[in-house]
Amino acid sequence: MSERLTWFKSSYSGEEGECLEVAPSSSPAGNPTIHIRDSKSPHGPTLHIAQATWTTFLTALSPLGSDT
Repeated sequence: MSERLTWFKSSYSGEEGECLEVAPSSSPAGNPTIHIRDSKSPHGPTLHIAQATWTTFLTALSPLGSDT
């Protein structure tokens, strides 16, 4: 049986549908995973990355994580 995911998108996203949605989950081994999909295609393919990778990505995007 597959895990039911709860998808989230940014509150900054408009109604145009040009955004990504993310859903956290745990793998059978207990490793946290982030699922990413296109909001325009909710039944389309998803990207799966480790939670640590997602956290690094978000930190790099934040103003406090930048070198400039």
